[in-house]
Amino acid sequence: MDVYLTEKNNAQSSFRFPSLPDKDIELNNGMNYQEYDILKKGTYAFPSGKDKQQIKWDGYFWGEKHKSSAFNCEWIEPETCIEKLKAWMENGTPLNLLVSGGGINCDVTIKSLNYKAFGGDGDYSYTITLVEYRELKIYTTKELGINSGKKSSKKKKKKARTSAKKKTKKTYKVKSGDTLWKIAKKHLGSGTKWTKIYAANKSVIEKAAKKRGKKSSDKGHWIYPGTVLNIAV
Repeated sequence: MDVYLTEKNNAQSSFRFPSLPDKDIELNNGMNYQEYDILKKGTYAFPSGKDKQQIKWDGYFWGEKHKSSAFNCEWIEPETCIEKLKAWMENGTPLNLLVSGGGINCDVTIKSLNYKAFGGDGDYSYTITLVEYRELKIYTTKELGINSGKKSSKKKKKKARTSAKKKTKKTYKVKSGDTLWKIAKKHLGSGTKWTKIYAANKSVIEKAAKKRGKKSSDKGHWIYPGTVLNIAV
């Protein structure tokens, strides 16, 4: 298992954690609730959407004395590791977290990084917390096809709705946690049809994988958020 962080908008800037997490990677999911005070009834809470997923683990950055230790996948000076992660955290840089063999492939930002030196060999322990990244898109009325100054005819509105509907049925934008199996099951009725989606989008999927520093997508095993797939197969 390897743990990678890669800048979402710059695939050349990536970081492989030099040693594996000390314990299991912790994933926390939840729901947001909106509370209302109702006269003579008390406080009621209603779900108002999914909360952002948080991912957390503890680990070590080993000093030069442990450079050849079996703990290290590859040795990187602890201060270098800390400075890179701190810069990403302080800048709020969108990143892609990939845990090979761990089933985790999602976009995140670094919420917190706590670390301290221990012993006398330049070793550091750390705790890192990542939070799911969701891109906020703001559209103009023109981009949404809304005419704010004039009334649109029913015919034009119907045509716009029909065009949007057709486009939605033909393409799908990959989200965090997606697999070709899940997409095929939802849109084609069976997860076993994932091979059809891969065949129809092979060049797009492989291009996205190479952009993320992978040699290949392993026949669609690695797909990345933001990739637009043709699912009209």
